[in-house]
Amino acid sequence: MRIIDLSAPIEQSPPELPELLRTDISYADHAAGARDVDAMFGLPPALLRNREGWAIDTFTRFGTHNSTHVDAPWHYNSIVEGHPAQKIDEVPLEWFFAPGVVIDMTHKADGEAMTVPDLEQGLKLAGHELAALDIVLVRTDCDRFYGQPDYMAQGCGVTAEATHWLCDHGIRVMGIDAWGWDAPLWMQAEEAKRRDEPGIFWAAHQADRAYCQIERLVNLSGLPPTGFTVSCLPLKLKGGSGAPARVVAMVAD
Repeated sequence: MRIIDLSAPIEQSPPELPELLRTDISYADHAAGARDVDAMFGLPPALLRNREGWAIDTFTRFGTHNSTHVDAPWHYNSIVEGHPAQKIDEVPLEWFFAPGVVIDMTHKADGEAMTVPDLEQGLKLAGHELAALDIVLVRTDCDRFYGQPDYMAQGCGVTAEATHWLCDHGIRVMGIDAWGWDAPLWMQAEEAKRRDEPGIFWAAHQADRAYCQIERLVNLSGLPPTGFTVSCLPLKLKGGSGAPARVVAMVAD
């Protein structure tokens, strides 16, 4: 069995990234750890192996949606399908370990979202018969822009209708190798303002369905269309709208 890492690295953001999107990390080395040991226990560095204490790292800013992560229904709306939306620690763990299928949407232009016919054709090309609780991954190859300033503006996204279709077929986790599940937000915002209508911006997120998204995946190009298992267990963040996850695919040799 091969394990393919579908998670992007968590690393310090470049200086120009806006505060809302930043990840900031403070790294303390072994010399700093030795000073901590001395301060806490009065144990001098001379009594430590190689005069070193522990190395530790601290997130000084780390939004739960700023890396490869899983969205909970609570992220989309407070009420979903007529009930209080589930938070990330309330979603069944069974959702996050299941057979996967890759839907190839690499031919789509930015903003040209995946429709129901696209989805059906993608499943046909993958040779996969969809089953309840399968994990559906949409490949756009936008992971090649990960970490670049215009990353969030790239990608085709998925329509609300395609999201409904997946949920109606028993899918509870779906993911994409782009910044978000919807088409780029700036495009949706412009259309919503032009049409002066609610329900256009963030339409697939706010589809009124209890499901989870995995966003900012990488390496979907390394997966076969089907015949693998996905593990995408999110951190157990109490009351969270989402949480980082180490997403991997297990492929039988």
